[in-house]
Amino acid sequence: MALVLLVEDDHAVRRAMTDALRDAGHVVQPVGTAVDALGVLTKDKDEVDLVVLDLGLPDFDGTETLRMVRGLSPVPVIIATARTDEATIVRMLHEGADDYITKPFSSQVLTARVTAVLRRSAKEPAHGPLTICDLVVDTDRREATLAGAPLPLTRREFDLLAYLAARCGKVVSKAELAREVWHQPRLNLDQTIDVHVSWLRRKLGESAAEPRYLHTVRGVGIKLIDPCAASFSA
Repeated sequence: MALVLLVEDDHAVRRAMTDALRDAGHVVQPVGTAVDALGVLTKDKDEVDLVVLDLGLPDFDGTETLRMVRGLSPVPVIIATARTDEATIVRMLHEGADDYITKPFSSQVLTARVTAVLRRSAKEPAHGPLTICDLVVDTDRREATLAGAPLPLTRREFDLLAYLAARCGKVVSKAELAREVWHQPRLNLDQTIDVHVSWLRRKLGESAAEPRYLHTVRGVGIKLIDPCAASFSA
């Protein structure tokens, strides 16, 4: 059972989604505006397990709302909207959304996506921080630092970095990343993975042209190396 903050301005849709989530065993806090959602997160941010967010809200646009949510909490967010254009989907993932579903969808699809995101966001067993050169990844606290400075990572970026760091020196295929980090088949995920790797590189202060930690092995996958231990050769 999870506490789901449902942000949807259409009363009928909000009622139907609330009923579906409650039937699946979740506690639901339904609200109709971004301001109300932010109020709930400000007051109970440690209690909310997941946010389902519509983009067409009456007070703030969904992109701005997502940014404000991310400023308050790392809680997982599922975008549930009628907007189907690829640019919006990519932008929302860039801004920190964990999943994106388009209306109309069935109650079964909604509850399955909620279950999947909650499963992915569940805390893993304690393993202690991973230290790779001046990069430290603490999976217990879900924090990462570079040269002592905190890295402002989204939930997905942290999951990607933690997975690669735990396999330092090993080439990880996109199919493996899709399966183990996104928990989805690889189909249609290659671009999403590439985009997240690019964002992660930027936050690590490197680029594909001048990599330090993250190296692409053409036709195989991604390899995180220890730049303090050895030079990389593909």
